[in-house]
Amino acid sequence: MSRRLLVLGGLAAITLTLAACSSAGDLSIRNESRTDVTVVVDGGRDEVTADGGLVLLGKGCTRGDVLVEFPSGTSVVVPGPVCPDQEIVIHDGVAALEPVAAPSR
Repeated sequence: MSRRLLVLGGLAAITLTLAACSSAGDLSIRNESRTDVTVVVDGGRDEVTADGGLVLLGKGCTRGDVLVEFPSGTSVVVPGPVCPDQEIVIHDGVAALEPVAAPSR
């Protein structure tokens, strides 16, 4: 095998590895409730405003469950892992997973 062919093969392997890492996908959270909530994803806490949303760019799948905390003191556990093909949708006192809508063309 020539040295040039080995180098090209190595570059192709590195390119494929980087492409796989960069395609983790974005995790989407939509808050359709009347109150702000706190969402805990893999130990990180984020506020999601009422009638707002949050997109965790390049997050990919969560390592575990997602916790949604309401101002009333109640919380809801969304069983994980949650992946980019699903969206966490929050309503008053409840949270559920819904499939992500395909982009329109």
